[in-house]
Amino acid sequence: MSPGTTLRLILGDQLNPRHTWFEQRRDDVLYVVMEMRQETDYVLHHAQKVLAIFAAMRELARQLRAAGHRVLYLTIDDPDNRQSLPDNLDALLLRFNVRAFEYQAPDEWRLDAQLAAYARRQSIPCRMVESEHFYTLRDDAARLFSTRKQWVMEHFYRHMRVQHRVLIDGAGRPVGGQWNFDHDNRKPWPGLPSEPADFRTSHDHSALWQTIVSAGVNSFGEANAAQLAWPLNRAEALQQLDAFIEKALPHFGDFQDAMSHGAWRIFHSLLSFALNTKMLDPREVVAKANAAWRAGRVSLATAEGFIRQIVGWREYIRGFYWAHMPEYVEQNVFGHARALPGWIWNGQTRMRCLAHAIGQSLEHAYAHHIQRLMVIGNFALLAGLDPAGVHRWYLGVYVDAFEWVELPNTLGMSQFADGGLLATKPYVSSAAYIDRMSDYCKGCHYDKKLRTGERACPYNSLYWDFFARHAGKLSPNPRLGMVYRQLATMDEATRRSLQERADELRNSLDRL
Repeated sequence: MSPGTTLRLILGDQLNPRHTWFEQRRDDVLYVVMEMRQETDYVLHHAQKVLAIFAAMRELARQLRAAGHRVLYLTIDDPDNRQSLPDNLDALLLRFNVRAFEYQAPDEWRLDAQLAAYARRQSIPCRMVESEHFYTLRDDAARLFSTRKQWVMEHFYRHMRVQHRVLIDGAGRPVGGQWNFDHDNRKPWPGLPSEPADFRTSHDHSALWQTIVSAGVNSFGEANAAQLAWPLNRAEALQQLDAFIEKALPHFGDFQDAMSHGAWRIFHSLLSFALNTKMLDPREVVAKANAAWRAGRVSLATAEGFIRQIVGWREYIRGFYWAHMPEYVEQNVFGHARALPGWIWNGQTRMRCLAHAIGQSLEHAYAHHIQRLMVIGNFALLAGLDPAGVHRWYLGVYVDAFEWVELPNTLGMSQFADGGLLATKPYVSSAAYIDRMSDYCKGCHYDKKLRTGERACPYNSLYWDFFARHAGKLSPNPRLGMVYRQLATMDEATRRSLQERADELRNSLDRL
């Protein structure tokens, strides 16, 4: 054994085999990867999330060993596994005569705080290095907005486009003469062009799943362990990226907000898992989309709409998260406290839109942004569900959900619990929006046109009652002027009947 070892920790969302750590093989460096109950249990996770991350962690460890690196892998059922990060590290520091400890910057505040506190207690040198993944550093966005009254994503997005020369002409202006083509990307999907075949490779993780279950890990959703299709490694993620660019991106722009009972992927990339575990670099994803536009294979509106999610929203959300933690998790401007209905865990509701969006989430550990925001999140906000409970559900159910990206999207964008720090208005709607963007209302138990009565779509009365109940906080918002003008035209009897129907719904959520 060497006189001293440098221990380098790799977390479950740091699965980038191209990190500069791995450029040299060193006998005095030990890489450590751990499956831990600490990480499976901090919220109740979807079975596929646990499976996909553990499988990819094991694959990275295998690749590193094959490349000649020293790797210690603690499995979830290893008798030496103390199931917590500090306890495992304590044992390893002693066991391997560790003279220095290094770790990549965590992307979740709880792990960052845990590792920083651990490092402060050590007598050996401890160092945090960058994960080498994002375009920005944690505090770049906060610095950008330090002299501005409010955080606005569009300002950040334009700054990023110019700084990184993405869809920018020689004069520093946006190609096509405008920064944002969002208005071109809001079409419902009529069923044609057809949804492409799932371009991911499936794996049989049955043995791993049995190990996870036998270790006592609780989860929910369908494991689908015998044919799990989330990528195992960077090579598969790159194949998935290429297939998306060729087969789905050409139609992604038009239909990115569309929803259909008959298709769960439509033209979405499903790349968020590979990106958020760092198998893929966001720069290469953007470069591929940019190249597809330059080659004439996709429209500018499509390329811009996809690239904006990565260069703009993804980086912006991360900067927002680090600027507002740890207090942000407590945000609840409306004081909502209602418990989540039972059907949030099984999808068994007569509301067809929610039954499908939740059912899909439980089956695939995935739903696209409009399903998350304008179906599930919309209902949660209108019904007054506890935003902390909603946050924990979103963090657990989606395979791509890590707190840095999920928490602001849930509390800020979806639940408006921060009172407008992130979003400029609550993203809520009646049945009309859902009907316009989907086929969910066809064949539903509830009538999308009715506001009151047993068969009236719950979104309708809940929508108007939400704005009536929160007029004190929301009516000054200039973006909501039309809503409050419409409310003002309703007679007292109409408003009272809407309130009564909304109260009835909120008091019987489990029976909807």
